[in-house]
Parts: sequence; structure tokens; C-alpha cells
Amino acid sequence: MKILNGIKQEKIYGIIREDDPQCAYELARAYIEGGIKFIEMNAPLEVTKKIAEFENTIIAQGGIITTQQAHKALEHGAKIIASPIFQTNLVRFASCYEAFLIPSVTTPNEAYNAWRSRMPLIKIYPVAEMGGVEYIKDMVKPMPFLNLLPCGFVKIDEIKGYLKAGATAVGIGRELYNKNSYQETVKTVHEVVEMVRQI
Repeated sequence: MKILNGIKQEKIYGIIREDDPQCAYELARAYIEGGIKFIEMNAPLEVTKKIAEFENTIIAQGGIITTQQAHKALEHGAKIIASPIFQTNLVRFASCYEAFLIPSVTTPNEAYNAWRSRMPLIKIYPVAEMGGVEYIKDMVKPMPFLNLLPCGFVKIDEIKGYLKAGATAVGIGRELYNKNSYQETVKTVHEVVEMVRQI
């Protein structure tokens, strides 16, 4: 699967949570300029549509909990449906429309059930609250077949730890852009992307 292989290769999954369309657009541009290719937009769909037009960029629409929301996301150019939950209606939707769904789970049992439902990539959220790097390590050890994407209050200096613990990729958001200018965000993103390439 091209999307999964791409995420595995890039190892960084950028997340943007921003209600203001202009701010969300500028952040996404800074991510792209800094070298992030997979971006989850928790922002208005109008921004998703604009960013989806950039070359070599794959957009996920985050916060999806209904099939109606999933439809709209795909119509606005999203290639990935990212959900804060794991539920069968979205699994069926993804299968029917050949959409790439990333569900969110918290427990090993939920992660296993998502894998049994043929979810190629599973978000562990909120990972920091669940135990961080050690939690991922403990989950991967008995189930190395899981492709996990830890997200939620991930710090830049924790990225290496998550990847070494067995995470497929790491989702990171505000740490990349919190209170930074556009150019500062580009610089931070570029440094993170380069760091991950050395792992």
C-alpha cells in the first residue's frame, strides 16, 4: 500500500489543529517547506482542499467520526481519513471507498481488534497519557505485526525513542509550531525531518 509505505519511509506525520483557515494554511505551507509529506489537518475543509493541491503532499482529514464527514473529506482532496475513535461504520466506509483509514485506540485489545479489521496503521492516542515510549514498547513486544502511530503531546526529543520502541511513525503537532513564526516553524520542521532521516 503506497500510503503506508510512504509513512513508513518518512516516519514523521505532521498534525495541525487550528480553526482559523489562514493560520492553518500557513502552518501547512511551513510543514511542506520544511519537508513533511504527510499532514493531518484538523482544520476547515476549505484549507484541506487548498493544501491537497500541493505536489508530493498527502493530506489526512482529522477528527472524522461519521461517514458523512468522511465523504466530505474525500471530496475536498483528503487521501487519508483520521479518526479519534475506532468504529465499524468507518471501517466499512474505508473498505467500500478504498480510503486509507487511520483509527485511534488506547489499549492493546483495541489495537489488536483494529488490526484484525485490516487497519494498516493504528494511531495510539493520547500516547503521553498512556505511558509514552514505554507504552509503545510494551504493546509492540507481544504484537510486532502492529503498525503504530503514537500521537498526543509528543515532544521532539521523544521521537527517536518512539521509533526505536517500534513505532512505524510518529505524529507530532504543536511542538513544531507553538508560538513560532513561519520561518521558525520551517526551520524546526526541517531539523526534525533531517534528524529522523539519520535514524
